[in-house]
Amino acid sequence: MKGPGEGVSAAPLRRIRRTELPVDTVELARYLVGKVVVHDTEGGRLSGRIVETEAYPVGDSAGHAFRGETRRNSSLFLRQGHAYVHLAYGSSFLLNVTSEAAGIGAGVLLRALEPIDGIDRMQQLRGGASRLELARGPGRLTQAMQIDFRQDGLDLCAAGPLWLAASRRKTGAIARGVRIGLTRNVDLRLRFYERGNPYVSGPKWLLK
Repeated sequence: MKGPGEGVSAAPLRRIRRTELPVDTVELARYLVGKVVVHDTEGGRLSGRIVETEAYPVGDSAGHAFRGETRRNSSLFLRQGHAYVHLAYGSSFLLNVTSEAAGIGAGVLLRALEPIDGIDRMQQLRGGASRLELARGPGRLTQAMQIDFRQDGLDLCAAGPLWLAASRRKTGAIARGVRIGLTRNVDLRLRFYERGNPYVSGPKWLLK
């Protein structure tokens, strides 16, 4: 299945400057919908348009920074625009974009991408998954984008292999809902997604 705008990018992407990123976590989660994540690997470029995010703001008991900074979550305390990669359930890497000022732990989880570059390679990395399922969910996203602990702490606004870019497409209407798979602060409407985009994850009842 081929989604809207899917395919190899035809022109150079513009890196997003840190000054363009909102510092506030919730604002950043909304801002990132429609932007592009790029990973330049030895096997070629992998990229996807962000269609779903979740905010984990300061003081959120569901967030990894709630109990303070540790060796394992130290990247989450970098200033906005860095990668925080962690392992969930011992099997899936998850990619977050840090928010707030340096020393304040908060971030935005990237939940789903609409693939752009390197779709054939993504399918290899994802064991032959369909295009629609390549990066539809945070664990699938990192697998398709070849992201693991090696990218933890990278500056997504600087010259480097993993970075954020502006999209050439206009972002559609952005909807807001509850986050997925949590046991704490489950009623907070801190998930943002592009309404009607087939690459958004989760059950259909959450998309209303």
